[in-house]
Amino acid sequence: MDQEPSIAPESPESRESPKGQKSSNVPNVAKAGGIMVASLLLSRVLGLVRDFIIAGMFGADPNTDAYRLAFSVPDLLFFLISGGALSSAFIPVFSEYWHTQREEDAWKVFSGVTTIMSAIVLGFIVVAWIFAAPLSQMIAPGAGPESVQMIAYMSRILLPAQFAFFIGGLMFGTLYARQVFSVPGLGPNVYNIGIIVGAVVLSGLVTPSVSGMSWGALVGAVIGNLVIPFFVLRKMGVKFKPSFDTSHPGVRKVFKLMLPVVLGLSLPGVFGLIMQAFGSYYAAGTNTVLDYANKLMQAPLGVFGSSLAIAVFPALSQFFAQKEMDKFRRQLDSTLRTVMYLTVPVSVIMFVMAPQLSAAMYLHGKFTPEAAMRVADCLRFFSVGIWAWCLHPVLMRAFYSIQDTVTPVVLGTLCTGLFFTLLLTLRNTSLGYLALPLASSISAIALVLMMAVVLAPKIGGMDIKNLAVTVGKCVIGSTAVALAGAVVAYTPISDAIWGKKLPTLGVTFLALMVASWGYFFLTKALKMPESEWVDRAMGKVKGKLGMPA
Repeated sequence: MDQEPSIAPESPESRESPKGQKSSNVPNVAKAGGIMVASLLLSRVLGLVRDFIIAGMFGADPNTDAYRLAFSVPDLLFFLISGGALSSAFIPVFSEYWHTQREEDAWKVFSGVTTIMSAIVLGFIVVAWIFAAPLSQMIAPGAGPESVQMIAYMSRILLPAQFAFFIGGLMFGTLYARQVFSVPGLGPNVYNIGIIVGAVVLSGLVTPSVSGMSWGALVGAVIGNLVIPFFVLRKMGVKFKPSFDTSHPGVRKVFKLMLPVVLGLSLPGVFGLIMQAFGSYYAAGTNTVLDYANKLMQAPLGVFGSSLAIAVFPALSQFFAQKEMDKFRRQLDSTLRTVMYLTVPVSVIMFVMAPQLSAAMYLHGKFTPEAAMRVADCLRFFSVGIWAWCLHPVLMRAFYSIQDTVTPVVLGTLCTGLFFTLLLTLRNTSLGYLALPLASSISAIALVLMMAVVLAPKIGGMDIKNLAVTVGKCVIGSTAVALAGAVVAYTPISDAIWGKKLPTLGVTFLALMVASWGYFFLTKALKMPESEWVDRAMGKVKGKLGMPA
């Protein structure tokens, strides 16, 4: 039987925890998901505004390639130390103590992990800052000496931001475990605002001008990920005492989980790093167009995949800690179906309307029509795997919530090997640089299929039948999306207005609206419960606006 997209109860209910205590703190995934979707939607909108401004101001040339590659060294540090370890190894352990009335132990875990990892991360930042030049050569093997020096210079500006991301990751983790989602949602928004200010204001004050965006990113990271959550946690009563004591079982458990979590969760980032390294061998501007296409592809990943994964993670961790695996399975199944309902049509529309989306976003100022078409070509190959990349963070959190961090590493390593093999095989074919996004999509699809197959027996089974039915209905409903996109993409009117900013934006927006409504009504006719959830959500919005339902 089809389940609702969110199975969280409407009101709290008392139940027995593993230690015998009663818990009435039932996580409302629908509310958490709504907050995270709204926050990350705003973040993606700001990200698109950021890229719109950068494209017009700087175009696509060796300087913008250097700016993009400058993030690779700090990103590698974040992926290998901060991102995976803090968002995924820490939350299940903190949640286990917090939701079984052992709050003092929860804060001891927070204090120990924060102190020890702060020292480790600072050490890595110092080493990376000193060796920025050789690291830049490693991550951009096809770049010339002048570009390598520019990459190293901007990498040094960006590296201190990783400490803010690290501390923010821990503070966000405690807030997630306590069902507070609004404050963590501010982090990426403030970060994007910082880069926008860097492009518009600071770029005129520094040399090279593109480095202004690096300074803006640093300021945005510190304010959004360090300053704001610190004051919120302080108001909530954080109990932090610096400690290098690793004798606490919770601290040891976090570090035990950390290494495989880091390697597993960083997989999409590692794909990006490898792809950018290969991109450095192609013509000037290739790294830039790959990055812009990848960011368009990642917009739905952030709004639908990552937001729902973040929202459902504390709930799955709590259900596992309280040994309520029936609720665990139902919540995971409904979340997976919701992600597919939202992302299958997105994959279709981005494939069909790639030229219009690229032109609407980037074709202005110094960004040329040729560069816009290169972005569109990359986007089409990226779009094939959008739905898979959106499922990936949900499945990853499911493994981590049952405290299995080894299996995702094994599967991720296999798919990274597949990705690298595909790159080596396809890069010298007629596809050229388009082999890079194609290899990414193929590897993403292979990864999520393997993860689902391996996860099912570990949690007592998955509702494969209803998942398959959801996919089938989503594909049928996406015919409306394809038709609406085709009308825009393959008509003389589209050719006539291509490159003209306002007409392109207007027609593209109209096509997206027609496609969205067509998909909604088709899936509603197919009696998909997800469409009923959308219907109720729109009714609530109308009610708040004083409109008739």
